[in-house]
Amino acid sequence: MANDIPNGNGAAAADAAPSMSALIQYTKDFSFENPKAPRALGQQEAQAGPQMSLQVNVSSNGLGENDYETVLRLEGKAELGGETLFAFDLSYGGVFRLLNVPEEHIHPVLVIDCARLLFPFARQIIAEAVQNGGFPPFYVPPIDFAQLFQQRLQELQAGAPNA
Repeated sequence: MANDIPNGNGAAAADAAPSMSALIQYTKDFSFENPKAPRALGQQEAQAGPQMSLQVNVSSNGLGENDYETVLRLEGKAELGGETLFAFDLSYGGVFRLLNVPEEHIHPVLVIDCARLLFPFARQIIAEAVQNGGFPPFYVPPIDFAQLFQQRLQELQAGAPNA
C-alpha cells in the first residue's frame, strides 16, 4: 500500500516542467569605429539626422548535454551624406541550461527566448559605445525574435528543393 502513495519521485519527476537558466553572459567580440572623428562630431547637428542601418543575427550551438551557447550579433552603422559617422559590430553571448525541453523546441528557445534575454544588455553596450564616441546614444529598437525566427524558417523552406 505504501508504494501507491506518490512521493515526489518517479512519474512526477519525469514530467517536470521545462526550465531555462542563464549561466553566464559575456561580450564575445565588439568593435566600434568612429572614422571621421573629430570632424563628423560637428556634422551630426548641422544636417538632418543620419541614416541608420542594422543587421541582426542569432546563432546557437550545444556545449554539453543540457548547456547551449546563444550569440546575438548586432551590426550597424550611421551614415550622413554618404560618409560613415560610426559603425559597430557586437557579438554578445550567453550560456543557457535547458532542462526538460522537448528536442523540437530547443532551437526555438535558444534563438527566440535566449536572444530576448541577451538583447537589453547588448543594446546598452551599443548605446554606451556610441555615446562614448561623441554621439547621442543609439538605442537599438526592440527586436521581435519570434518574427525573425519565422522569417528565417520561411526563407529556408522557400529555398528547399521540392521533392
